Amino acid sequence: MKYRKLGNNGLEVSAIGMGCMNLSFGTGKAADINEGIKVIRSAFEKGITFFDTAEAYGPFTNEELVGKALEPIRKDIIIATKFGMISEEGGLNSRPEHIRKVVEESLKRLKTDYIDLLYQHRVDPNVPIEEVAGTVKELINEGKVKYFGLSEAGTETIRKAHEVQSVSAVQNQYSIWTREPEISVLPVCEELGIGFVPWGPLGTGFLTGKISADTKFDPATDLRATFPRFTQEAMKANMPLVEMLNDIAKNKGVSTVQIALAWLLAQKPFIVPIPGMDKIEYLEDNIKSADLELSAGDLQEIEDRLSAIHIQGERLSKELLSISEE
Repeated sequence: MKYRKLGNNGLEVSAIGMGCMNLSFGTGKAADINEGIKVIRSAFEKGITFFDTAEAYGPFTNEELVGKALEPIRKDIIIATKFGMISEEGGLNSRPEHIRKVVEESLKRLKTDYIDLLYQHRVDPNVPIEEVAGTVKELINEGKVKYFGLSEAGTETIRKAHEVQSVSAVQNQYSIWTREPEISVLPVCEELGIGFVPWGPLGTGFLTGKISADTKFDPATDLRATFPRFTQEAMKANMPLVEMLNDIAKNKGVSTVQIALAWLLAQKPFIVPIPGMDKIEYLEDNIKSADLELSAGDLQEIEDRLSAIHIQGERLSKELLSISEE
C-alpha cells in the first residue's frame, strides 16, 4: 500500500482509506456485526490504515462497530470520526460543550482514549467557526484528539478555522461526477497545506458500474432514494459517464472502480479517497487503484469525453444540500 500525507501536520495514511458508514447505515440494511468486523479487519490486513466513521452513522452503531473491529490494532491505524450533525434538540450542534460531550461518548464507543482525526461533520451557522476550532484545539492540547478536520465546508470557513487551529483535512463530496471542490476548496487546501478526503468517491455507488437505470433504492434504508441524481430518469441520462469509464477500464485491463479512484488520486498528491467498502470482495478492487497510474493522455481522454456529458440531478437531497457549504 502506498501512503499519503494529509496536510502539513504529519498525518500519514494509506492512499486509499475506508469509509465505514455503509456497514451500518445509509445505502441499505446494516451488515451483521461479525461480518462488519471481518470486513474492517480484512481491509487492515490488505494495507488500509485510515478508517472513517461518525456518531451520526446509525446513529452511533457505526462507531461501535469500528471500535470493536479496530481495538486489537488501535496503535497501527488512524481513526477519523465527526461531531455536530445530530443532537438531542435535533439538527446541527457545534456548541463547545456539545463537542466535548460528543467526544467523550465517541471515545467510549470507539474503545480508545484518543481520536486521530476529528471533523466537524457540518458547519453550524449558529456557532462561530473560531469557537469550534478553539474547542478542538483544547481537546488536542488535552490529548483526546490529534488532528482537526472539516466536512462539507466552504473556503471562508476553512480559512477562519485554520487561523485558530491548523486544519489537517477537509472532507467534501468529490468524484468524477461531483467536481464542485475544484472551483475553490481544492485550491485553498493546496494553498494552506491541508489534505483533502473525498467522500462518495465512487459516486455513492453509481461509478462502480453495478447500478443500472432501473435500480430502485429502498427509502427506509437507502439515502439515495432521496437524491435527485438517483432518480431513474437521471440515472438513465447519466449512464454515458459509466459507459465512458467502462471503455477506458477495458482498454487498460482494469475495473471501472479502479479508473474512478485512480482519477481522483491523480488530481492532487494530498487527496485520499475513502470509498465505502461493505464487502470483502470490494476491498481488493479498491486497493488496486492506488497502484494504477493514469497517464497524461488517459487523463486528457477522460476530460475530453466528460466535456460531452451533462450530469443530471443534484448530488444530494435538498435537506442535505441546505447544510452543506460547498
